[in-house]
Amino acid sequence: MELITERVEVWAAGIEDKPGSLANVLTGLREAGADLNFILARREPDQAGKSVVYVTPLNGDAELEAAATLGFNVTTRVHSIRVEGENQSGIAAALALKLAAAGINLRGFSAAVLGSRFVLYVGLDSDEDAAKAMTVLKQA
Repeated sequence: MELITERVEVWAAGIEDKPGSLANVLTGLREAGADLNFILARREPDQAGKSVVYVTPLNGDAELEAAATLGFNVTTRVHSIRVEGENQSGIAAALALKLAAAGINLRGFSAAVLGSRFVLYVGLDSDEDAAKAMTVLKQA
């Protein structure tokens, strides 16, 4: 199976848990020219009234300046890999098994299929785990 694997920087911002908060930060990034490949937003389970949004990629001075103004910072706790390839039944399970067999503990795992392709984002705890995961995925 041919996979495209790459390390990616994921950016995070805290937002209010109320209507329009997510739309406001995404609009700010769009106006700066961001063409996002991944967005994940969720409530903070231990902080009432707070949510967090994760995005990637952010490139160039205008996007980075807008991101900083909107409260985004590159995540340093989550080390992320983007994987893309031809979709096939069970591909997520197969890749998760390969990572598990290599002793890699996953911090996060998000996948979607569009047409005949899948995209997967894997979150890991350290640079070392990310490097090991890249090696495993490139051999898949």
